[in-house]
Amino acid sequence: MGDRKKLRQEADEKMLKDLVLKNRSYRGFDESVRISRETLEGFVDCARLCPSSVNKQPLKYFLAWEPEEVEKVQGLTKWARALPDMVLPHPGKRPTGFVVICQDKRIDENLNRYQKDVGIVAQTMLLAAVEQGLGGCMIGNFQAGEVMEVLGLPEEIRPLLIVAFGKPAEEIHLVDVPEDGNTNYYRDENDVHYVPKRTLADELLN
Repeated sequence: MGDRKKLRQEADEKMLKDLVLKNRSYRGFDESVRISRETLEGFVDCARLCPSSVNKQPLKYFLAWEPEEVEKVQGLTKWARALPDMVLPHPGKRPTGFVVICQDKRIDENLNRYQKDVGIVAQTMLLAAVEQGLGGCMIGNFQAGEVMEVLGLPEEIRPLLIVAFGKPAEEIHLVDVPEDGNTNYYRDENDVHYVPKRTLADELLN
């Protein structure tokens, strides 16, 4: 009985690590695969169950799945700051859904207090996407005021992070950080994306 429990635990751990490994910051998608409102609602349904600082739960979510709304949100974002000479996503490879994570200032006006909550819910939604064969990317490069105006959000609702979703259509590889310590991601001539990662030994303090 003990061996069976151990095997089940090891399988669960492997399943989670597989999801984490597949959960990359994708910047190229198959536009023929549409994201539905129901799919985005499912991601938020997972996110709302996450821990929240002092359980205030001030985060709200704007969903974009219809092509016109998706185009609006896409136009408000800037991608891949580490690749300034490249415009991403490439034409024809844009995401087909977005979730704009916002804070309801009527619940709490402190926009810094819940930054960790934002990261938790964003990662949870992305893992839920990977589980369904989808993927996404967190985008922090946008102007909150512009997003509020274009999406018609009231003053009390403040955008904090935009998360793109779609069916990944690009190749991403994890590689070791080089000896010079440069952690910038890069692409080769075939548009394959490489992401340097520090080793486990580098991350441990003891």
